[in-house]
Amino acid sequence: MLKKIIMATACLVSLFGCAQKEATTFNKEGLENVMVTKENQPIAFTEILKKYEGKTIVIDVWASWCPDCIKGMAKVKTLQEQYPDAVYLFISMDKTYEAWLKGIEKYDVKGEHYLTADGMKGVFGKSIDLDWIPRYMVVDKTGKIALYKVIEADDEKLIKTLESLK
Repeated sequence: MLKKIIMATACLVSLFGCAQKEATTFNKEGLENVMVTKENQPIAFTEILKKYEGKTIVIDVWASWCPDCIKGMAKVKTLQEQYPDAVYLFISMDKTYEAWLKGIEKYDVKGEHYLTADGMKGVFGKSIDLDWIPRYMVVDKTGKIALYKVIEADDEKLIKTLESLK
């Protein structure tokens, strides 16, 4: 019996010891990453965050070519209705400026829009450990990352985070 308890404890320690800690701040490379506005002007991610200081920010990393992103847009619109005081920041992984603008219009995506220049495996993608889109993050009013990663706009963790930041 004691042997089983020791083995179970060892398994739990190794399981939790290897769990990746979620970031609460953006790293320097991610903050310095230059994106593009809808007006085709360069802007660093840090400048984007400064624009919305003092507000809760829901970040939706998406692309117009991504079927899961498009399917998730209805859920995002529901979030926007439930939490209208949050800023909805859409960061696109589209491959071209033109495709990105067409996608915003085609899918009637309402919010603040920016395009990364180097896609999912680029500087910004690496800075947030991007391995899937859509990807949702929440930044609190102080600029701290309150929720690092969910892939569904109706994920319970996302809803609880937004509720706690009201």
